[in-house]
Amino acid sequence: METPAGNLHREIRQTKPFLSLGQEAILGILSTADRVRRVLSKLLAPHGITLQQYNVLRILRGAGEEGLPTLEIADRMIERSPGITRLLDRLESKGLVHRERCPKDRRQMLCWITDLGQEILAEIDEPITEIEGRALSDMERADVERLIKLLDAVRSSYGAG
Repeated sequence: METPAGNLHREIRQTKPFLSLGQEAILGILSTADRVRRVLSKLLAPHGITLQQYNVLRILRGAGEEGLPTLEIADRMIERSPGITRLLDRLESKGLVHRERCPKDRRQMLCWITDLGQEILAEIDEPITEIEGRALSDMERADVERLIKLLDAVRSSYGAG
C-alpha cells in the first residue's frame, strides 16, 4: 500500500514509498522516541545521569519512604534494562540511591532515593516540564489526549511488558 510522502519520508531521506501505513507509523514512533530521548539526555548529561538512571530516581521518588525492591523498580522502568543491578550500583556509587537487605526477605534488596538524588530531580523537574510542554505546544488538549490513547493502543497490542 503506497502512502503519500510526509515529513518522516523527508527526514530520513527515503526515496521509495513505505511498505505500508503500519511501517510508516512504527518508524514514526521510533524516530519520535529517539528525538525525545536525545533532547532529554542532553538535559541530564550535566547532572551526570543517564535517561535510565533518571527513570530509576523518578520511580524511587514516587515510592517515598517505603522504598522499593530491585525487581519492582525493573518492572516499572519505561525502557526495560536487564542490568538493573548494575544501574543501581552506578546510582549508589554516585550517592543518589541507598540500598539495604529487606529484613523480611533477605533475598531482596530495598532501594531508596537519597537527599542528593532528590536535589538533582528538583533541579531537573522544571526543565523537563518545559521540554514536555514545548513538544506538545502545537497540539490541542484533545489531540494530546487522543495521542495518549493511540500510544496506549499500540503498546497494548504488544502485550504486557
